[in-house]
Amino acid sequence: MDTILVFLSNIAWWGWVLIVLLIVAIRDIFFQKSHTISHNFPIVGHLRYWLESIGPEMRQYFVANNREELPFNRIERGWIYASAKKENNYEGFGTDRDIYAHQHIFINNAMMPYELPENHPNKEDNSFLPCAKVMGAFNKRKRPYRPASVINVSAMSFGSLSAKAVESLNKGVKIAGAYHNTGEGGLSPHHSHGGDVVFHFGTGYFGVRDKDGRFSMEKMVKLVNDNPFIRAIEIKLSQGAKPGKGGVLPGAKITEEIAAIRGVEVGKDVLSPPNHKAFSNVPEMVDFIEQIAEATGLPVGIKAAIGKLEQWKELAQIMKKTGKGPDFITVDGGEGGTGAAPPSFADHVSLPWVYGFSDLYRLFKDEGLSERIVFIGSGKLGFPAKAAMAFAMGADCLNVAREAMMSIGCIQAQICHTNRCPAGIATQKKWTQNGINIPLKSERLAQYFKTFRKEFIEITHAAGYEHPCQFKMSDIEINVDDHNLSKQLSGTYMYEKTPVPFQGVQHLKDCMHLGGAK
Repeated sequence: MDTILVFLSNIAWWGWVLIVLLIVAIRDIFFQKSHTISHNFPIVGHLRYWLESIGPEMRQYFVANNREELPFNRIERGWIYASAKKENNYEGFGTDRDIYAHQHIFINNAMMPYELPENHPNKEDNSFLPCAKVMGAFNKRKRPYRPASVINVSAMSFGSLSAKAVESLNKGVKIAGAYHNTGEGGLSPHHSHGGDVVFHFGTGYFGVRDKDGRFSMEKMVKLVNDNPFIRAIEIKLSQGAKPGKGGVLPGAKITEEIAAIRGVEVGKDVLSPPNHKAFSNVPEMVDFIEQIAEATGLPVGIKAAIGKLEQWKELAQIMKKTGKGPDFITVDGGEGGTGAAPPSFADHVSLPWVYGFSDLYRLFKDEGLSERIVFIGSGKLGFPAKAAMAFAMGADCLNVAREAMMSIGCIQAQICHTNRCPAGIATQKKWTQNGINIPLKSERLAQYFKTFRKEFIEITHAAGYEHPCQFKMSDIEINVDDHNLSKQLSGTYMYEKTPVPFQGVQHLKDCMHLGGAK
């Protein structure tokens, strides 16, 4: 034994390297059967897999140009990061965007911009920008709600996001005066730090489900009564990344805390069914909405990605006939998605936001229903110019998900579904979560929202208006080819937006329902 130890101690460091490489080569050739490249090219083949694994990062930082990447290019990410940090988010030497490209957005500025009068709310706060409509006003809900911010945090569940990420977002919306959509994972303690909350649930009914996995009205009422910061309820019919397919939470992300909140098993994949058990058709859905609104007193809305319109037409006809139905509709674009989704769904199922929203809004407008619904847009709209287009098309509020994630540190690693998020945002690993400084990140989310609203207000004033709700379809043009072929939104999507009743920003500020005030 001593002889063997002496022999081993006399082996040089490079000898140990050769021994390790020899063992790897033997394993590659004789034992592993999974990878052809490693078998045919032992040792060297591993380099190929390693380079492939860091390929997205290499392209992101060293290969792709500023405007080339998807889903968000470097310029877009840079604007969010700089806005969140209150840094210089300007560009020098003119735009590097191809302004002649197909679907480029042009905002028609007025000859004379809107001038703020004395004592205007925006002179006191240059980022004050509430929603021009009140959720639940038409249906006379007991607790109507006017969102105090036109930009808010979209549905992202605790479980999909880490505890520290959710807490940062909630504290951030409190600072910014916005609301925080819970996502379908249920209301967690991390959503309960003072920010307004929109409680969102899907087919899994997490947080409001009985022991058989069905919806429980008793639990819903108790949840609302115990948590008065819940301002509205959103029922998810589908989402942009995977419409027609239930939510997916990989088992690797399910901790004991998440399992307790959702009522599921630790470490086991959670696959929400594609269909609701609480209703099976449009009339039953309308009844379900009214039952929840009556029991809770809150505005109730629906969220969906848009495809076929037949059932939406049925909904509009029922609403027109009965005077009942959702208080708000969140339209998710096919380009959306923060979690796990099959590429076949993410790439091909449901319409992009501009097509889906225009189809849906035109349908409800034709039935004379557009004034009674608060329309919420969701799908890469977290930039002022895109927001102007959305408001001109009829949106009243915006929900942002990935933009909000980037404001608190997301680097677009695109591995949200693996539990290996390096920024600690889309993971349940404690080590990487520890990198999130909650006070700092919450301030950055708030600053991003404030910067967004400030620049959105400035664009609105440049167009000659006081509030973005006043944007008309004719104020925005989309490039088709040259200017002689460019079309106003009304010509592109074949409808005119319904004017939003508006009596001035001061009237919004004085509203008794602003931010859920009683």
